[in-house]
Amino acid sequence: MIQRIQSVFLLLVALIMISILFLPMWGKVDMQAQELVVLNAFELVYSSFDENGEKTVMATKETFWISVLAILAAAVALFSIFQYKNRLRQIQLGALNSLVMGGCLGMAYYYSTKGDQMLNPTTIGNFQIGFYIIAAALLFNSLANRFIRKDDKLVKSADRIR
Repeated sequence: MIQRIQSVFLLLVALIMISILFLPMWGKVDMQAQELVVLNAFELVYSSFDENGEKTVMATKETFWISVLAILAAAVALFSIFQYKNRLRQIQLGALNSLVMGGCLGMAYYYSTKGDQMLNPTTIGNFQIGFYIIAAALLFNSLANRFIRKDDKLVKSADRIR
């Protein structure tokens, strides 16, 4: 089960999707006004700094849908690992997981555009590691699906030989 390469890829998908719960996804800093907007999986925080350097939270917006989708994607990947006897179901779960991770990526982009509107429009926001590793998880998920299909073809060809 874990010795198969697709199981390793699915485990990586689960670990990555859990890790985005702890990493920032997007940020924007306005140095003149000393304001900051940060997006993570749970909230979009708009804060400012006073002359003493103390951070004051001006507004927050809940973004828990990103975390819900990330947890769901990790759960589907882990469940898919243990469905190794039913390769068709594994392929279906992989397709579902791609949709869930795409939704997570879309929600992160949506909330980053909302955060972009909160601060000076001339300042450019930056996507951070939490956003980019969702794309890496999508890549690992597609690789896992590729190797699951390869195993399925191998088993079907062995059945034809018998």
